[in-house]
Amino acid sequence: MVNLIVDRLRQRVGGHVQSIELVDAAPVLFRALRADQLDAEGKAIIAAVEGSDIIIVGSPVYRASYSGALKHLFDLVDYRALAGKRIVLVATGGTPLHGLMLEHQLRPLFGFFNALTVPTAIYALEADFTDYELTNPAVFERVDRAVEEVAAITQAIDIGVVAASGKHSGLAA
Repeated sequence: MVNLIVDRLRQRVGGHVQSIELVDAAPVLFRALRADQLDAEGKAIIAAVEGSDIIIVGSPVYRASYSGALKHLFDLVDYRALAGKRIVLVATGGTPLHGLMLEHQLRPLFGFFNALTVPTAIYALEADFTDYELTNPAVFERVDRAVEEVAAITQAIDIGVVAASGKHSGLAA
């Protein structure tokens, strides 16, 4: 689903995309508890997040929250670095109720950073996918609405993608 959003956003506003797949990045990030302990590879990951104009944050909902790897990533980001950045919130989960995680956990996280989360968050269930491809028209509508919301507040861009998922989930970036 993150790839779909990236493709539609790139078509709408252009830009360069850098994807951070936490299944690969987490082992690098977990070598440090603080940003000043990061090695060069870890610093590059954090720099990519901090340097993006638009960040698409995707996570599966696990135990009613976003992943621990995603939390650790943003623990390492400087609290001033995301001020004014545009954020698209994306999640997948097992029940419709898990969609509340976007509003009750992810949106406040980026409020702490003084980032601009677009009003439309995108949540999908496993049933919204067929062979790892999004097929639910209602979710497509939310994707398009979020893309238009980002486009309305964007000029020059670098799109950063943070996907806390496995490479074969609906959130693969």
